[in-house]
Amino acid sequence: MALINPHINFNGNAEEAFNFYRSVFGGEFAQVMRFKDLASEEFQVSEEEADKIMHIALPIGPNILMGNDVPEIMGRTNENEHRSKISISAKSKEEAEKLFNGLSAGGEIEMPMADSPWGSYFGMFRDKYGIEWMVDFDPKYKGQI
Repeated sequence: MALINPHINFNGNAEEAFNFYRSVFGGEFAQVMRFKDLASEEFQVSEEEADKIMHIALPIGPNILMGNDVPEIMGRTNENEHRSKISISAKSKEEAEKLFNGLSAGGEIEMPMADSPWGSYFGMFRDKYGIEWMVDFDPKYKGQI
């Protein structure tokens, strides 16, 4: 079966955000590539952009959370208008609480973790980097969807 791996654009703080995500999920980065790593005659990189993240990947279970800094020449990403959410299916109520509390620290909670009308334990928030998340534990599936 295919895997879905979210990719997030940042305005110069991808490394900070991914260090935060790693502190919550654990693990190690599978890849960290900076713009200076690709610099060449054909792909010139300014001093201001050299250390920014071209690509970063954090394995989370069988999936990979990926991201990058958007180069200034491409404009800024609107951090309050992502219009999509990253959904986490936890394997237990305790794991759901841990992930929700860790990732929502410093962010804005839209819906606190609580039993939902559809039978799962669910919550939503926007993290301190403007990324929207949903955390769900459904005892019928135990993190399998």
